[in-house]
Amino acid sequence: MMPNDWENKTLESLCDPDAPITYGVLKPGDYVVDGIPLLQIKDLLGNINDIDSLHRISSELDHEYRRSRIATNDILISLVGTVGRLGLVPKEIDGSNIHRNLGRIRTNHYEFLIHYLNSDIAKNQIGLSSSGSSQSALNLTVLRALKVPIPPLPEQRKIATILGTWDKAISTTERLIDNSKQQKKALMQQLLTGKKRLLDDSGKSFEGEWEEVAVGDLGTIYSGGTPSTSNKEYWDGDIDWITPTDITKQDSVYINSSVRRISAEGLKNSSAKLVPKGSLLVCTRATIGEMAITAHEMCTNQGFKNIIPNQKTNIEFLFYLLTYEKHKLISKASGSTFLELSKSAFESMKFNVPLIGEQQKIAAVLTNADKEIVALEKQLADLKQEKKALMQQLLTGKRRVKV
Repeated sequence: MMPNDWENKTLESLCDPDAPITYGVLKPGDYVVDGIPLLQIKDLLGNINDIDSLHRISSELDHEYRRSRIATNDILISLVGTVGRLGLVPKEIDGSNIHRNLGRIRTNHYEFLIHYLNSDIAKNQIGLSSSGSSQSALNLTVLRALKVPIPPLPEQRKIATILGTWDKAISTTERLIDNSKQQKKALMQQLLTGKKRLLDDSGKSFEGEWEEVAVGDLGTIYSGGTPSTSNKEYWDGDIDWITPTDITKQDSVYINSSVRRISAEGLKNSSAKLVPKGSLLVCTRATIGEMAITAHEMCTNQGFKNIIPNQKTNIEFLFYLLTYEKHKLISKASGSTFLELSKSAFESMKFNVPLIGEQQKIAAVLTNADKEIVALEKQLADLKQEKKALMQQLLTGKRRVKV
């Protein structure tokens, strides 16, 4: 139930009557040096303040489409593809124009509406009304008719301030994640090439040259296999059967489960082989170089070469090393229909590797870097979920704020 002092209005009625909701330039044409900046959907994905990255159109075309010029604090919304992506126009691009795939909303209620339009409440309305065959599209008539429960202006501003605080926390966490990923990338470049040496257990820096070792000498390597799909007895058993898709859809170093499973009979009657916990599964077909470490005993299809490490090899170190050297794996692949890295080619590849003690130290540093990223990503997910729940309450009046 909407509060008594709130009003249910259409989005159009909340807009500047002299600047109705509209879309932009139909055909931007070629880039014009010193022309008028033109925003497109891709510009909502990045830094909307980056004026140097914007397409520029002629002043004649801008004049022809002067109805869609944008001003500071206008709300921009994507009308095709990822419908409903939003951006607030900063003062740096005041007076620019927009592409036809963007809609412009000019209103005095922008502080509140930018949050409302970004809520599931509005997105569900827009999603139900989206149309289009090859891709989703939002009709301006639908957008103009969008119903908005609107509180008094002081309450709008208070709600916007509260949600803006959450947005800042989310943005800060996203920056921390980006920074942590960049730091990990730098660590990998230094540690996995021996440019930076860590300290051993006695507090002294590791010394000595790294040894060039073939992959085949780092452990035992098995290929995978697929049981006959026409025999139902081979499938839906208790054995995890990993495919490249299982690997590519996860971000973790360790893999715990698969979409499909095979039975003991399926394993027995195929070239698939069980590999123990702590084995490295390396995609060597199509998505070459994607990999994960087994969290328990499992098997794979034929798109993998699976490494069971020997006593001289730390499996986490090998994961990070081959991830860093992924481009080399791809360069050794061949094939016309799709690229594939053969078992012999994979086994013969050579990499510089330190002794097991230094491997373990390097793996520990990079594992901790990964744990920090995972913790930040969980924090980000929690912040987004908490904000989402708060929006549901504040933007419907179920929870009131003190003004």
